[in-house]
Amino acid sequence: MTRNALRWLGGLLVLYLVAPLVFFVERFVSGPERGFHVGGLWPALLISLSTATVSLALICLFGIPLAYVLARSTSVWSRVVEIAVTLPLALPPVMGGLIVVYLVGPYSFLGTHVDSNLTNSVYGIVIAMTFTSAPFLILAARAAFEVVDPALLDVAATLGHGAVSRLVRVAIPAAGPGIRAGMTMTWLRAFGEYGAVTILAYNPASLPIYTVNEFMARGLAPTLAPTMLALVVAALVVALSRARLPRRGRIDVSDVVSEAPALTPSARLRFHVAHRVGSFALDLAHEARFDNVAVLGASGSGKSVLVRALAGLYGSNAGTVIFGDTDVSALPPERRRVGYVAQGFSLFPHLTVWQNMMFPTRARAPLARYWLEHLRLAGLENRLPSQLSGGQRQRVALAQALCSSPDVLLLDEPFSALDMPIRRELQRELRHLQRETGLATLIVTHDPAEAAFLAGEIMVIDAGRLRQSDANRQLFSRPISRDVARLLGVTNLFSARTTPTGLVTPGGTRLALDVASFAPQSEVLWSVRPEAVIVHGDDAPDALHDVDQPVRRVAVRATLADVADVGTGVELFVTLDAELELHARASSAPDLAVGDDCWVRIDVNEINVWLDPAGVTTSPADLTNDASASPHPRG
Repeated sequence: MTRNALRWLGGLLVLYLVAPLVFFVERFVSGPERGFHVGGLWPALLISLSTATVSLALICLFGIPLAYVLARSTSVWSRVVEIAVTLPLALPPVMGGLIVVYLVGPYSFLGTHVDSNLTNSVYGIVIAMTFTSAPFLILAARAAFEVVDPALLDVAATLGHGAVSRLVRVAIPAAGPGIRAGMTMTWLRAFGEYGAVTILAYNPASLPIYTVNEFMARGLAPTLAPTMLALVVAALVVALSRARLPRRGRIDVSDVVSEAPALTPSARLRFHVAHRVGSFALDLAHEARFDNVAVLGASGSGKSVLVRALAGLYGSNAGTVIFGDTDVSALPPERRRVGYVAQGFSLFPHLTVWQNMMFPTRARAPLARYWLEHLRLAGLENRLPSQLSGGQRQRVALAQALCSSPDVLLLDEPFSALDMPIRRELQRELRHLQRETGLATLIVTHDPAEAAFLAGEIMVIDAGRLRQSDANRQLFSRPISRDVARLLGVTNLFSARTTPTGLVTPGGTRLALDVASFAPQSEVLWSVRPEAVIVHGDDAPDALHDVDQPVRRVAVRATLADVADVGTGVELFVTLDAELELHARASSAPDLAVGDDCWVRIDVNEINVWLDPAGVTTSPADLTNDASASPHPRG
């Protein structure tokens, strides 16, 4: 019902707009006189065509850059400029012409210095058309630029392109449909301009002025010809604006000889970044001990801000950034020699795979051919990004960054938008690439398993601050707090207090451990990997105290709280006391039901104990025990 109503409303408007054209065409076909023989018609048409085209060229030359600046600026002055360039739309054309007279009229400053040639000439026609038509292109282009993905411009900057190149090669093609629509409206508006042209340049006559003069002198009949010409021209222009631009021919790379990249000298990261984005403040300092570093944190912790600052996308005031022995803090992004892979698939949509790979200013065809083959993209070089799968697009984005021969590779959650099988496959390929090239890498992720797999050390950040950083084994073995443990996916992290015989938890569970290295009554944290926790039935206490065992084990009574068969194994949860639930992982489930009493056995060498930085014993009840968390290596 609603759809039919909408169709009727739209149909009425179409009928209103088309009906006059139908009656005009009927009169044009049946009328005895159309006006094609009247002198001055064809010169007037030529003047309108040429001046409208010149006006559009001038508006494009100055208006498109202005629209780009307005779209990317949030200052008060940009809003003032936007209002100023929109005002000609609010003025009747005659008044617009009167206003322009004060700038270029015979008695104005400009007019007196050019012998009044800016009016009553084709110059005056162009000036009048430009003043009244420019807002159409500027506003349309600004709106089109506003929806261009900023990541495309950021990626272009890191690939070596300066501001002008990014505008011409990225922003304008990406905003192309909106700009073409604005150009069409601008040209048609200029072609049909009458009021302002009448004030500034009554002679030579443009087609609208010619038509009005004929109507005033001879009536309707002679106006049929110029009106029909205007309609035909308008239809052709609109049709031309809607035509698809031809694509370049297919690229044959079979003759390009593949060339492997040279091993990259280590360019380990050192930085102290201090930058504010709105109300969010990032303040991080780190000196990498490994070539490959992962930044781990929850959404909103500042991971992407850090990567963008290292790439130079916030300018030189974001802090100190050093790649190896090179201080790049003062360099713009196009000169930092970084390979930057943004979130999502930030490929240039108007370029093919090969063109994307050759887009970096330092790209060379032999190296691009190598990565085309090495990342399994051969045969896809002539496809557009929209014709690729998610995994293929991510491979192209990685290849594009590598084709720039970077010193450092910055990856901002590169696999977050992919399905798990594809993600694991690409992680494996990236790890192989790291070993093959020796390229220093910083990867941002919220997946602790991905961080551990792709980096030798991990930075855990939260709210723009560094919470803990260390080599993988040490970090997973001894998280500094429950917040860090939660981000790392470490489930078994608990508080305790030392006693002469071991540990006692807040809920009263005692663990017989050697803690002589700690002062008595010390507040400590302890953890154990789920794989090291073994659950036995209630009838197995003897097995727990087998004197023939080569290592001593802790045995604790517990209750089975939950069992989850996850296909590749079994996740078990056992409660030791009212406040402590322990996570275990096994290949098969014990012969127990939820609620049964059981025994827990833990090798003492698998239990890590360290001083609690908080200095007080708190309940571990707030620690999330996520049964689906990925396994991580203990310290």
